[in-house]
Amino acid sequence: MKLAAIVTIGDEILIGQVLDTNSRNLAIALEEMGIHVNRMLSIGDRADEIANTLSRELACNDIVITTGGLGPTKDDITKGVLARLTGSKGLVRHPGQLEKVHSILKNRGLDILPINLAQADVPDTAEVLVNRLGTAPIMIFRNVKGGGTLYALPGVPHEAVGAIPDVLEDIRKHQQLSSILHRNLMVYGIAESALSELIAPWEDALPEQMHLAYLPNPLTGIRLRLSCYGGDSNLQKQLMEAEMGKLKVLLRDWVYADGDSTLESELGRILKEHGLTVSAAESCTGGEIAHLFTSVPGSSAYFLGSVTSYAISVKEKVLGVPAQIIEKYGVVSSEVAAAMAEGVRKLTGSDYSVSTTGLAGPGGDEFNPEGTVWVGVATPKGTKTIKYCYKNDRLRNIERFAASALNFLRLQIVSEI
Repeated sequence: MKLAAIVTIGDEILIGQVLDTNSRNLAIALEEMGIHVNRMLSIGDRADEIANTLSRELACNDIVITTGGLGPTKDDITKGVLARLTGSKGLVRHPGQLEKVHSILKNRGLDILPINLAQADVPDTAEVLVNRLGTAPIMIFRNVKGGGTLYALPGVPHEAVGAIPDVLEDIRKHQQLSSILHRNLMVYGIAESALSELIAPWEDALPEQMHLAYLPNPLTGIRLRLSCYGGDSNLQKQLMEAEMGKLKVLLRDWVYADGDSTLESELGRILKEHGLTVSAAESCTGGEIAHLFTSVPGSSAYFLGSVTSYAISVKEKVLGVPAQIIEKYGVVSSEVAAAMAEGVRKLTGSDYSVSTTGLAGPGGDEFNPEGTVWVGVATPKGTKTIKYCYKNDRLRNIERFAASALNFLRLQIVSEI
């Protein structure tokens, strides 16, 4: 299996001023084509650090990809380091990149300065892939000091992403690749530790070439990614299908999607497939559930609307929650969650509805501590509620409340259709 390292260059990354998304995008692309990312590193704009890091990574990886440090300003020193590292005798002006520099600056209405033209200068040891989105060239250095192949990409995220297809095409031409097969299973409603314990015997018995990764997210639950490395692709698919079948049996209703998906997308698929509609009444989630529903293209086919009833007066006057229920049980209660769900279902005429009332924080009491939410789901067959308690910060609690509400809604719908 081919190994790769990704090295992002720039002080702005190390001080947290810029978020490194380039490494993530490159890693995803490389893994999908059968190249295992061995390391991801971020280093500053220091010549010795760049040279030492690249020398080390080229010695133990087939492919090293850098991003950053190729701009026109004095702090962009990567090109000079690469020239020295690869034994370049000097810089040459690449005609294709020079033409792109002229075109980009002209289209932007900018003056063409010598510093801009120098962007097209590359070490004579480099092969060049023209950067279609920017002025900095994409450079390739092969067999650097008898080691691997080095790709130098610009650091601007949309330029780096735009360069990925060309880089992958070059890799395919010059590397013999083994296959990697990935399959995702989406799980919600079970803690990662409990999940790990439940499936431990299955995981321990996996074939040697298979590996399981746990990828938790507060909005989507746990993505279980099963990977199969090397070997015949048909055999990979057979092994994957067999092991996924065993895993689904173990996890039962905790599985909400076979494949990389989200709760809102899976709910939308179910509702659309059965011609059903849904609405929401939110208090502590403040519209997060509505946002998740409407983030899915085509959600107008099943999502009718929502009421963000943050104030008690809105719960009473718009949703029709009886004042005596609030007075007797409190706003954060099973009874209020049920009344909210029933009220919005009646108001919108939807088949199903979901509600939330809780305390995202800060604040709480002995009966309803911070992180408490009651979720209600009203259906054609009745209304059910459930209580969840989380211990996160306010924003994370809101995300967990909304995701848990969607999952509870999903379970009720699936049980009835």
